[in-house]
Amino acid sequence: MNTEVILLRLGELTLKGKNRSRFENQILQQIRRVLAPFPRTVIVRESGRIAVELNGEPYEPVVKALEKVFGLTSFSPALKVPSDLKSIQEAALAVLRGREKPPSTFKISVRRVDKKFPHPTLEMNHLVGAYVLKRVGGLKVDVHRPELEISIEIREKGTYVFADTIPGPGGFPLGSNGKAMLMLSGGIDSPVAGWLAMKRGLKIEAVHFHSYPFTSERAKQKVIELAEVLADYAGKMTLHLVPFTDIQTRLKQSCRESLLITLMRRAMLRITEAIALKRDALAIVTGESLGQVASQTLASMNVINRAATLPVLRPLITMDKSEIIRYAEKIDTFRISIQPYEDCCTLFVPKSPATNPFLPAVERMEARMDWLEPSIREAVERTETIVLPDARPKDEQMFF
Repeated sequence: MNTEVILLRLGELTLKGKNRSRFENQILQQIRRVLAPFPRTVIVRESGRIAVELNGEPYEPVVKALEKVFGLTSFSPALKVPSDLKSIQEAALAVLRGREKPPSTFKISVRRVDKKFPHPTLEMNHLVGAYVLKRVGGLKVDVHRPELEISIEIREKGTYVFADTIPGPGGFPLGSNGKAMLMLSGGIDSPVAGWLAMKRGLKIEAVHFHSYPFTSERAKQKVIELAEVLADYAGKMTLHLVPFTDIQTRLKQSCRESLLITLMRRAMLRITEAIALKRDALAIVTGESLGQVASQTLASMNVINRAATLPVLRPLITMDKSEIIRYAEKIDTFRISIQPYEDCCTLFVPKSPATNPFLPAVERMEARMDWLEPSIREAVERTETIVLPDARPKDEQMFF
């Protein structure tokens, strides 16, 4: 009996040697999570390959779900048939006849994983190709540039026959490379940075700074919606909402205007690090891109970085804005980020922010602010933490 399946290819995790089984188990957890709405699917695990048997579940929605599993490099819709010559020949013919536009040239590529299979690889290429040629008029073999390449994987538990390869998200399984805190604003950049961090195997929690009443409740809800999009990839997203009004207003009153952004970012970094240490995170992720704004010059980032001891990861550091926007559109955060609700980073922006701040001067200024460290501790203590998606009905959710 032929079974419709989706072949899943694992990417960089295959390079991990002795850790490979751990990585595969982590990716299997994510696959099971996204396939939970499709109860008839069955996950089949063989050496170097994972396949999802559809058993009547719709192909397109299943692929859509699998596209949110990091560590999968590509998918192929396939037929799974018994490992005998006749079944394989018939499946190859069915794959070719299933094309919307019949090809004029084709090629058979056999991979014989099961070495006990009686026909060698080159012989199988000929036997299957000849079978197809006899039954399809006007078709020719082209081994160099065929319009259609039919791939055949012969395994002990069955043979997979397929012709299409769909790119997956790639990267590493979620959480396989540790945990980090994402500084999540309401802008375009930081959600993309969070997505790219997750793609590299980081489990992330988000930290957002709000300055009510200078920022609106709707601005906070916008950030929650961005975190919900990231939760689609992670299964859930923990979001820490930090009250920043007191620190922001006192900084404005206490420091040179040109250094306000520098001091604000240093305070944010200290708060994020304090939360990270509480949550056993080993790094901080930001959406900064080199030279994009005053606080993102190399000199500014150097001074800001000195406020924390944890490594600060910047996935977007060399990207142009147009590249970042393409990613934002791809992961569906762009439409949310462009909503006209300002966050605290876009308020209190000085007319001429320092692009080359002097670290000793900044540190001397902070040393005179005897209120700063107590205020940072208070902000950490007053941080509100929510987990998304919230399973409660919308009318019972109390975000603010």
